[in-house]
Amino acid sequence: MDFINIINAVLSLGILGLIFGALLGFAADKFKVEVDEKIPIIREVLPGANCGGCGYAGCDAYATAVVEEGAPLTACTVGGDSCAAKLAEIMGAELKVDASEQKVAKKVAFVKCSGDCDSRKIKADLQGVETCKEAAALDNLQGCSYGCFACGDCVKACKFDAISIVNGVAVVDEEKCVNCGACIKACPQELIVSVPKDNKYRVACNSKDLGKTVRQNCSKGCIACRLCEKNCPVQAISVNDNLALVDYSKCTNCGICASKCPVKVITGREEEQPKAV
Repeated sequence: MDFINIINAVLSLGILGLIFGALLGFAADKFKVEVDEKIPIIREVLPGANCGGCGYAGCDAYATAVVEEGAPLTACTVGGDSCAAKLAEIMGAELKVDASEQKVAKKVAFVKCSGDCDSRKIKADLQGVETCKEAAALDNLQGCSYGCFACGDCVKACKFDAISIVNGVAVVDEEKCVNCGACIKACPQELIVSVPKDNKYRVACNSKDLGKTVRQNCSKGCIACRLCEKNCPVQAISVNDNLALVDYSKCTNCGICASKCPVKVITGREEEQPKAV
C-alpha cells in the first residue's frame, strides 16, 4: 500500500509540474517583451566603460536608447569617432559630423581655475575637511569662494585616471580624458566644463568677483579688464558677470586674447600648462 501511495504522489507531482510548466510557458510567450536585434549588436560595439558620459545609466541603457529613442550616435565619448561610425552603420543612418574636420568633434574636461599654491594669496582654512562637497558647504571661507578646493572629489570620480591635483589645483590630462563627465558632476564648485579639445585658448578662472577682490585673492584670476574682448578680431570672447568667456564656435585659436591678458588667466601655450601627474 505504501508503495502505491508513493507512486501516486510522484505521478501527482509530475502532473502538477507539467501543468505549471505549460502555464509558465504560455505566460512567457504571451507577455514577453520583444527586444530589437540591433540592441545587443550595438552593445557589443560600445566599450563597456559604463561611465554615464553619454547621459544614460550605462552602455546597456545607451544601446537601448539609440535603437528605441533615436539617441545621438556620437554620445559615447569613450568610443569616439570609430564607435560613432559603427553605430551609424548598424542603424543605417548618416553620421552628423563636424563640417570642417569631417569627424566627431572631440571634447575634454577643463578646470576653470588657476588658483594653485603659487597664485593663491589668501588660502581657505580647510583643516579637517576631506571632500570638496564638505568645503563648499562651509560659511565664511577666506579667499576665493569660486575656486578649486583641491580635496580631490573629481580625482575619485574619474575612472580613467585623467585628472589629478597639481600644486593645489585640479588638472586634466587631455590625452587620457574621454569627456565622460564624471568629474563635472563631482565638482560642487561647477569649475569643470567640457570644451572642444582643438580649441587651445581657455579662461582658467571661475570667479565673478570684482577685479579688486580678485586681485586680493589670486594673482591669476580674471579681473574683467576686457582687453581680451576688445582685441579679439572675431568677437569670440566676451566679459559677463566680471568673467571672460570664450565662444568656441567663433574662436580661431589666434591667441591674441592670451597675449593681451595682463594676468595670464587665458591659457593655451603649452609652456604655461601644468602637467597632471
